[in-house]
Amino acid sequence: MATHASEREVSAYRWQGESELKAIISDIHANLEALEAVLQDIRAQGIQEIYCLGDIVGYGPNPCECVDLIMDCKVVLLGNHDQGALFDPEWFNIGAERAIFWTRQVMESGPPKECQRRWDFLGELPRMHTEDNLMFVHGSARNPLNEYVFPEDIYNQRKMERIFALVKSVCFQGHTHIPGIFTEDLNFISPEEVDYQFKLGSQKYLINVGSVGQPRNGVPLSSYAVLDGDTVYFRRVEYDVEKTIAKIYAIPDLDNFLGDRLRDGR
Repeated sequence: MATHASEREVSAYRWQGESELKAIISDIHANLEALEAVLQDIRAQGIQEIYCLGDIVGYGPNPCECVDLIMDCKVVLLGNHDQGALFDPEWFNIGAERAIFWTRQVMESGPPKECQRRWDFLGELPRMHTEDNLMFVHGSARNPLNEYVFPEDIYNQRKMERIFALVKSVCFQGHTHIPGIFTEDLNFISPEEVDYQFKLGSQKYLINVGSVGQPRNGVPLSSYAVLDGDTVYFRRVEYDVEKTIAKIYAIPDLDNFLGDRLRDGR
């Protein structure tokens, strides 16, 4: 279940009969338990439109099941782990590389038509989506697939200015698994600092929605965001972490560390 104060405000929007809420998720990483919990939380708010910013697979034990569920999203983008499954992984550490080769093996098993349907889906995913003044990417506006934008990058003025120059108004992104808001005047605001809701103003913003399947900001709860007009709500959702960890432990090609880190949110 969601565990923060913004649930009242988001639910109230649904009660008013509105239907323009957008749920923005990212970095599922084949964590079925986390994805199912997040999708249930989204449905409970009456949200119809789901945007997925990529990395459906990689690290986790249920790539096929997660791909099948993500196919129903309104918009789905390609992540670097999705590309790694399609082609040879680049710049992956040993654990991530082993996981992606195992993922590829699993996705090539089973009924041929089902396998082909999943590969065709991943192979057709775009790297960027724009809609009105909104941009959606996995990494950054400058490098949609691979560039990380970390909170400490606010001290790298040249990097941030070049990224913001490519953004018309708001860019939603994932990749780092760390939720928060980057402002054009080079500040980073964590969801906790604003009680999990942030009203957009006149400047530009980069908004990281965090990770569904592998949060890394010290909290083992799934993270995603809801866009309601000019307000962004950050959601944290509980799921059966130990069940996912047990699955990872049972697969020799997945390092135990990939399970351990879920427990600590790192």
